[in-house]
Amino acid sequence: MTVPVAVAQFATGLDKVENLKVVREAITTAADAGAQLVITPECGMYADPTNVGTDRGYAEPLDGEFVSGIRETARSAGVTVVVGMAEAVPGETRAYNTLAAVGPDGELIGVYRKVHLYDAFGYAESDNVIPAEVTEPLTFDLGDIRFGAMTCYDLRFPEMARTLVDAGATAIVLPAAWAVGPAKEDHWATLIKARAIENTCYVLASAQSGPRCAAQSMIVDPMGTLLASAGEQPGFALARIGADRVNQVRRVNPSLANRRFRVTPA
Repeated sequence: MTVPVAVAQFATGLDKVENLKVVREAITTAADAGAQLVITPECGMYADPTNVGTDRGYAEPLDGEFVSGIRETARSAGVTVVVGMAEAVPGETRAYNTLAAVGPDGELIGVYRKVHLYDAFGYAESDNVIPAEVTEPLTFDLGDIRFGAMTCYDLRFPEMARTLVDAGATAIVLPAAWAVGPAKEDHWATLIKARAIENTCYVLASAQSGPRCAAQSMIVDPMGTLLASAGEQPGFALARIGADRVNQVRRVNPSLANRRFRVTPA
C-alpha cells in the first residue's frame, strides 16, 4: 500500500487574508492531483522575514480564522494537511511558530510548536517567537506510514529527527521558510537527504519560494533518493510513499537497530 503525498511551495507575506487564500488554493490543487496528504510551508499564515510589518497582533489562536479556514478546506477536499502559523500566546507579545495538522474530517489532529529557533546567519527569530518546550512529538498515521513533524531550522539538529523516528515515524514532514544565502540551498538539500539516510525514513520538505526563501521543496526516500521536487517556482511536488520501501531499506541498512545511543532532551 502506498500513500500519495504532496509538498506545496509558495510565498506568503503580511496580508493574512491573501495568505489564507494562497494556502487553501495550494491544498485544493494538490488534492485534485490525487494527494491524500498535503504539506505546506512554514509561516503560511503570516511571513515577515525583514520585520517591516507594523501589526503586532498578527498571531492567532488555534480556533482563529486561519486554522478554521484550513479545517474547512481539508474537510472539503478530503485530505490531511499540515500548515504553518503564528500562534498567539495569552499575555505574551511573542508567538509560537506552530504547525497544525488537520485530518480529512476537518478535525485538528495536533500541533507542534517549534523548538529550535533560527537565531543564526544574522537573523534572530527569537525576537518575535517563543521557543517551545520539548514535549511529546506530533505524529499521525495515514495508511501504513506514521508521520512526525518538525520545522525548518530543526533540520540542522539530527537529534530532532531521531526523536520523531523513536516515536515511530517512518516519514518526517518538514515545513520551512529556508532563507536564501551563501551555500544555503546546498545545506537544505544535503541536510534533507542526511536526515532521510541516517533515519532510514522519508522526508517531505515543503518550503516557501523566492525571492527571500530557497524553494526546492522535495520528497526524499529512506535511501536519500529524490522522488520529486517542486524546483524554483510556486507549485507542488507529488509522490507515492509506503512502508514496504522503509522496511526494505531497513533490512539492508539496519543502522537504527545497530545504534548504541539514545536521544534525551537537554
